[in-house]
Amino acid sequence: MNNQLLCAFILSGLAGLATGIGSCIAFFFKHSNKRILSLSLGFSGGVMIYISFIELFSDARLKLIENNGKIGGLWAIGAFFGGMFLALLIDRLIPESRNPHEMRPIEAMSRRAQRRKIFRSGMIFALAIAIHNFPEGMAVFMTGMMTPETGIFTALAVAIHNIPEGITVSVPIYHATGSKRKAFFWSFVSGLSEPLGALFAYFLFLPFLTQTLLMLIFAAVAGIMVFITFDELLPLAREYGEHHLAIYGLISGMILMSVVLL
Repeated sequence: MNNQLLCAFILSGLAGLATGIGSCIAFFFKHSNKRILSLSLGFSGGVMIYISFIELFSDARLKLIENNGKIGGLWAIGAFFGGMFLALLIDRLIPESRNPHEMRPIEAMSRRAQRRKIFRSGMIFALAIAIHNFPEGMAVFMTGMMTPETGIFTALAVAIHNIPEGITVSVPIYHATGSKRKAFFWSFVSGLSEPLGALFAYFLFLPFLTQTLLMLIFAAVAGIMVFITFDELLPLAREYGEHHLAIYGLISGMILMSVVLL
């Protein structure tokens, strides 16, 4: 159990720190490759959807029914949509104009003027992304507690979609200050909320953990991941590139997970 806990914490940390990769891309490439971003985000969505429905919700529902009868199935459904509602609530805390879902290509952000305003925008993006990443850290941690394979691929899916978030934070700060170090630092900090989310899940749930509570958490995490996929990943994938590329990526992610989780 101790090794599994450590693995779950490490995965949540690595997923969050992928925002730093976005910073590096912003610094070394003048133009973002929209086709690759679209394909990658679609792939990330496919991984999350498959894990949510086939692994997390399905297992949670079956075990809750097995242990509690038909009422257990209703608990699973309630937890699933409760997770969606939690993600929706967090999403609504961020004003639409500052929502990290409204990401822009590197070249578009670099044309902005007025340094103070740009810097302020970058800092607000960092805060917004930190808030959004908190439940994702919980999701990575709890799926890592389920099985290492599920945790690894959840972390990979989250990490892929954290890359353009890192671009969103670092580019305005870099163009406002001229400092790659400051831009990378704030992009890095915005990703730290994911391991904080993992710590929150650890202290809130594990001291009282029973199989029923664990299954309810898995169902709620499935709801969170489905909301993230449909509200963030797939719309963003379509915005960055062709519609079909996003779908190809989504199908590829599902196929990969169906093979890995046999």
